Amino acid sequence: MAEVLVLAEHDGETVKKVTGELLTLARQFGEPAVVWIGAGAEGGRERLAEFGAAKVYVADGSDVEDYIVAPTAEVLAGLVAQKSPAAVLLAATGDGKEVAGRLAVKIGSGVITDAVGLTAGGGGLVAEQSIFGGAINVQSAVRTGTPIVAVRPNSIAAEPAPAAAEIEPAGVELSDAAKAAKITERVVAERGERPELSEAAIVVSGGRGVGNADNFALIEKLADSLGAAVGASRAATDAGWYPHQFQVGQTGKTVSPQLYLAVGISGAIQHRAGMQTSKTIMVINKDPEAPIFELADFGVVGDLFAVVPQLTEEVERRSAS
Repeated sequence: MAEVLVLAEHDGETVKKVTGELLTLARQFGEPAVVWIGAGAEGGRERLAEFGAAKVYVADGSDVEDYIVAPTAEVLAGLVAQKSPAAVLLAATGDGKEVAGRLAVKIGSGVITDAVGLTAGGGGLVAEQSIFGGAINVQSAVRTGTPIVAVRPNSIAAEPAPAAAEIEPAGVELSDAAKAAKITERVVAERGERPELSEAAIVVSGGRGVGNADNFALIEKLADSLGAAVGASRAATDAGWYPHQFQVGQTGKTVSPQLYLAVGISGAIQHRAGMQTSKTIMVINKDPEAPIFELADFGVVGDLFAVVPQLTEEVERRSAS
């Protein structure tokens, strides 16, 4: 059985949720083999094994850790030449898509980005993509070389399937060209107590109906009572009410939590594309005709400034009891 290479997303300590999703996909088409760039592979091994990684190819040290993107693409290109995998799967993040493009050029293969699913067909892999804000689904296939597919995070449900996750050195020598852009400084991003948006089990998002930046305190308080992450619609982030890194939607982050609370969000197609795979969707909106209600499992038609404080108070009361 041919290997399927999966580029691990991690922070040096924690394996990101999307890696489990990619491994779940990879198991359908071959033997999953993770490519781990940087330090921390031993710490992440148990998590990788949980989701079916048969092998873990590690490239660490200053040659890969002190340079931007290019070494990752070169390591993957070297492994493709050595292992002849059935496919290479990456997360469709900013870095992931850049690596995918560089790798495609290096090995002369086709590349597909922002896939939301993969199936077998026509003698190869067929990727499903959601376009025009989720209004249309299309199918695409790579016709030349080893398929390179960047999969949108939270599109697939990660399913455990224990495997060995044997660690091996990648054994790829990097060229001088891969070291052209060097990292000169690293700044640790400040992280609050809330879970990371794309990893959270519960997300509370605010939209245009919140009214202004100060009113997002209501959204944050509700989120904190639930142990949730905070999101925002594009209208809210474009207005400067909340930072852009918390935008949920086709041009923001795709989330798929167990519970998604949309507060004061009308449900434009751009936003729906980023949250419509959530397991349970609850909506609070004063407009009963808002399109977001079409997706809702539970809906409250009412003024969010009256509903949200009551909901927060009740959640806090039940948490305390």
